[in-house]
Amino acid sequence: MSGTLFIVATPIGNLEDITYRAVRTLKECDVIACEDTRQTRKLLDHYGIQQPVLSLHEHNEADRIPEVLDRIRAGEKVALVSDAGTPLISDPGYRLVAVATEQGIPVVPIPGVSAITAALSAAGLPTDSFFFGGFLPARGGPRRTELELRQDDPHTLVYYEAPHRILETLEDIAVTLPERPVVVARELTKMHEEFLRGTPSAIATELRSRPAIKGEITLLLGKPDKETTVVNDDAIRQAVDSKIAAGASKKDAMKAVAKDLGLSKSEIYRILIQDQASS
Repeated sequence: MSGTLFIVATPIGNLEDITYRAVRTLKECDVIACEDTRQTRKLLDHYGIQQPVLSLHEHNEADRIPEVLDRIRAGEKVALVSDAGTPLISDPGYRLVAVATEQGIPVVPIPGVSAITAALSAAGLPTDSFFFGGFLPARGGPRRTELELRQDDPHTLVYYEAPHRILETLEDIAVTLPERPVVVARELTKMHEEFLRGTPSAIATELRSRPAIKGEITLLLGKPDKETTVVNDDAIRQAVDSKIAAGASKKDAMKAVAKDLGLSKSEIYRILIQDQASS
């Protein structure tokens, strides 16, 4: 009888940030697959979890996956954890999950902490939609290319970044995406947790003043600030008439002008109705 693969989220810093369900699942599993057995053992010892562990990381996935799947097919319950946070989010595990689902093995998520959602929840930036890009490229050229590709992206942008590269990255942001507000979330859930908010240049200046920059960093870029354009009614009427003269129907002309000027179609309709009422 086939067993189950559990994807278990673990704390990103504070050991109290784990769910009752996650602790119970780890205690009930036959084996726990993890990136670094020493790191995971610290968490397990804290909660009195004695289950055996085996290493599963990007360098041994190819050899280890068949062994893990054999154990599950034999009826064992296997928990997959990363060193911190939710497995597979910029961490190993995708290949194991992909093969397991292809073979019809039950895969059950045990949700919990993620640096992405933790940073978004307290950054003070729009969260109705966001793009997560993992780690930015380490080299300057590819990194600037990635940022330039996001110039017209209407979402809040979220990346992971290494402390020794954050100053160079902020400099690149100041050039490529200067209109976006920036938040650097550092050491989330840990003793020295902090959020630095402002322009990329201002945050870089603050970080340069420190003896060293340490800790894991989640980098967030808010939606681009758009200048508010004041458009009078006459300009709107002229824009609609111009579209109609070019062959558009009145409905299509109103829709196009609303999009061009960043207005609602109801606002365009209100102005034109006023014209009809006064004529």
